[in-house]
Amino acid sequence: MTGVIRVGISSWTEPTLVKAGTFYPKEATTAEERLRFYAQRFPMVEVDSTFYALPSAETARLWVERTPIGFTFHAKAFALLTQHPSPAARLPKDVRERLQPKEGANVYFKDLGARDRELIWDRFREGLQPLRESGKLGAVLFQFPKWFLPSPTSYRFMEDLREWLPDFTLAIEFRQAAWMREDRRTRVFEFLRGLGLTYVVVDEPQGFSSSVPVVLATTASFAMVRFHGRNRETWEKKGLTAAERFKYLYKKRELAEWVPRLKSMAQEAKEVHAVMNNCYADYAVRGAEDLTELLT
Repeated sequence: MTGVIRVGISSWTEPTLVKAGTFYPKEATTAEERLRFYAQRFPMVEVDSTFYALPSAETARLWVERTPIGFTFHAKAFALLTQHPSPAARLPKDVRERLQPKEGANVYFKDLGARDRELIWDRFREGLQPLRESGKLGAVLFQFPKWFLPSPTSYRFMEDLREWLPDFTLAIEFRQAAWMREDRRTRVFEFLRGLGLTYVVVDEPQGFSSSVPVVLATTASFAMVRFHGRNRETWEKKGLTAAERFKYLYKKRELAEWVPRLKSMAQEAKEVHAVMNNCYADYAVRGAEDLTELLT
């Protein structure tokens, strides 16, 4: 049986998307109205805000109420849980008081004691609980930084994810080409399959030392492809906003290349989700609409 292919975007609240004024109707002036409008047009979305701050259960309950049955939210894991730094100001107050970081300082997961690590995981799970209970939580996406290299420590960290989130669908995205080196990728895929972790296939700018090539692989019953655009000028440029970095409008012929790939992945997975992450103005929704049309 062929799996279902679903298409959506990352961050329906992206400021440049709202400002563009070409997707949301003028009367959709609130977050509630925009989410309701979005959910009528796409079957799933990726929550970007959970990367920058721990999720709120109250906010998650509102998302559940504002979307139809069968709608799916994927949630990016909080920065600290993916080896990225987090501004101390975004940590829970009790954690900040114990750490007493310098004003404006960043904190890494390794800086936390066992008690605070457990607390961060607990708060992250609690914030997503309404989505889980409603059946609307898809995958928790762990987007690792380019300094997350293949090593025993990295493998152990991914093994620990299963202990912290034992019953969750977990998706792993590498931002480091070393993981997909030809003599290593088979081992990596076997490792992910053993833990039931989804390998995230990426479409991204090539030509950089960290560029992850397109390697089709399904390592779990759920599969995911994320489209980051192909803008080489902005991919590793410093000082840009996320929207500026991913500023790329896919041509229909570029998306058409993905139709047979997605269908091939759907032969091995129950569900394949394609997430447009080229979140600049309405570029992501235009790409999602084009890809949906090409698939049907």
